[in-house]
Amino acid sequence: MPFCSLPCINFKKFYHLVVKHIFGPVPSRRLGISLGIDLVPYKTCNLDCVYCEAGKTQYKTMERKPYVSVDTIMYELQAHFLNPNPKIDYFTLSGAGEPTLNQDIEIIIGAIKKEFPSYPLALITNGTLFSDPVVRAQVSKVDVILPSFDAASLHTFNLINRPEPSLDFNTIVQGFIDLRDEFTGKIWVEIFVIPGLNDELSELQSMKNALIKIRPDIVHLNSLDRPSSESWVRIEPLSRLEQICEFFQPLPCKILAKMVPTKKLARIEREEHTKEIQNHIQDLQEIPNNL
Repeated sequence: MPFCSLPCINFKKFYHLVVKHIFGPVPSRRLGISLGIDLVPYKTCNLDCVYCEAGKTQYKTMERKPYVSVDTIMYELQAHFLNPNPKIDYFTLSGAGEPTLNQDIEIIIGAIKKEFPSYPLALITNGTLFSDPVVRAQVSKVDVILPSFDAASLHTFNLINRPEPSLDFNTIVQGFIDLRDEFTGKIWVEIFVIPGLNDELSELQSMKNALIKIRPDIVHLNSLDRPSSESWVRIEPLSRLEQICEFFQPLPCKILAKMVPTKKLARIEREEHTKEIQNHIQDLQEIPNNL
């Protein structure tokens, strides 16, 4: 009997029950069309950033463990591609938590690379665990790493990123430097600029000094364009972002908003990305615990 002749099966709902850790493809200003892969449960992170579009961290931890297995990820990727293959520019380890907290990330990266060799693999991370040489080695096979770097002082780091108490801020910059020395792929650093917090000259100078040592392939400046976890976070004016980008010279620097060619595309991207995240969160909430 043809599959389409089975009216009792709601394939869309069945598909979302099967696919719990894969979302997209979604449009990305940095990565084109991205297929997201969640390696940790929803909002499991060692930071609780005030600007996070996925909401406040629900489980703040430094514990690394196999939150999601390689078998689960590969099964869901294969289930995803039962549909006609969409155009995808990157597989992206990202989502609503910190992917490097998954201690099996190296195994997962290897499996994805073996099964889907034609797709480049990106890692979006807060970068706080790169002080650990084990973590750096585990992620060495991805094609591009996109770490966040929002503060160069402990005070600003605590205000913006609200870390798990045991996280040692003093090791973060050195971890980035060590990553650059060892990693052969691309490193695209993202700075989320918040008025009154990390756009002051003293903080920017400290960040520039650190970035010169880190030697990223590019620095991306970002600001609020979606609802954040804290309602008081404000948009940094484009004119100020342009000044900051000029200040960071000779480092290569781009403003993410400028990469969108039209206001219409920017609006569509925000709506589609927000809708995708909301649907993904709803799917997670609907999945029975015993699956």
